[in-house]
Amino acid sequence: MFGYRVPAPDEAMLISGGRRGLGGAPFRVVTGHGKFVLPVFRKVRFLTLSMCESEVTETCVTRQGIALHVRAVIAFKVGNDHESIINAGQRFLSDQEQMSVLTGRIFAGHLRAIIGSMTVEEIVTERQKLAAEVLDTSKTEMAKIGLIVDSLQIQSIDDGDTGYIDAMSAPHKAAIQRQAQIAQAQATQASVEAEQVAARNQAEYARQTAIVKAEYSAEVDRAQAQAAQAGPLAQAHAQQEVLAAQTELAQRQAQLRQQQLVAEVVKPAEAEAERVRILAAAEAQRMKIQAEAAASYDRVALDRMLIDQLPQIVKEAAGGLAGANVNVLNGADGLGELAAGLVSQGLTILDSVRQNLNGNDQASDGDRSGKSAADRLLQLPTGKPRKSDDGPVDVD
Repeated sequence: MFGYRVPAPDEAMLISGGRRGLGGAPFRVVTGHGKFVLPVFRKVRFLTLSMCESEVTETCVTRQGIALHVRAVIAFKVGNDHESIINAGQRFLSDQEQMSVLTGRIFAGHLRAIIGSMTVEEIVTERQKLAAEVLDTSKTEMAKIGLIVDSLQIQSIDDGDTGYIDAMSAPHKAAIQRQAQIAQAQATQASVEAEQVAARNQAEYARQTAIVKAEYSAEVDRAQAQAAQAGPLAQAHAQQEVLAAQTELAQRQAQLRQQQLVAEVVKPAEAEAERVRILAAAEAQRMKIQAEAAASYDRVALDRMLIDQLPQIVKEAAGGLAGANVNVLNGADGLGELAAGLVSQGLTILDSVRQNLNGNDQASDGDRSGKSAADRLLQLPTGKPRKSDDGPVDVD
């Protein structure tokens, strides 16, 4: 658009004419945006804000009086603030190339001043310290002209043909050479030792290889000998295993035959014997029961016979008393007592007969004369009274 101006990102637009800028500056500063500028009435100029470079090659004399040729590179630019832009614009706007020239001159002066206060050894060994001191001393002057320094690099320091730096480095070179020689000697020694170790290892390897070969040969010979003996030994082991198997088979057959005999002969015989024993025991029990029944029947029959004969026995006893000379002292009561005594004596006889029968059944040496129970009954006393010449007697 006609009259509208926009600065580049690394530029500052300076507008002169019209009202003044900040701080009474003769122009206004515009950065980062555009602005409408009236043609003819306003004038626009652009100041670069990009990085600039300045080289310094200066001969400086040290505190020791030794001249050194120093080469340095300075990186600088215009500050981004309005004050720095105004200061740089007022000084370099018409000829911006002068910024590099002026910066080089400023740093050359400071470099000579600082190197003059240092020794060669300090300058060579503390180069970064030299650059830091130059930067610190030049900041104030650079700020006045609106410039800031980003970096200062000391590229080279040379003493020309004096040879001071070389002489200064000679001990270090000698030490380095000596260390190099020592290192070389150590390396050579290490190499020799390594070769010796390698030779010993090779010898040991050869010895171990020979031992292994000998062991392998012996193992092969032993294996061949064992293989030669393996045939007869294997046959003998096989025959031994066959005999063992046959023996085991015979033992198993004998066990099976024994089990078969037990199953076919012993068990049936034991069963038959058990059956006979059970039948015999049953038969004996049956005969015992029959004998006990028969004995019980005989006793019952005998008891019935004795009971049936009891009146006759009492009668015979009474008949025996009838012819006896018996005096009854107490009349009717005496007769009753006499009759009761006869009956009681008959019952006693019956009990005696029963006991004798039971005793004869249990004793093997009882009645050896072979008399029957009836015969023994006839031999019992009848209670016939004894006679006395002196008079009447009592019946026992």
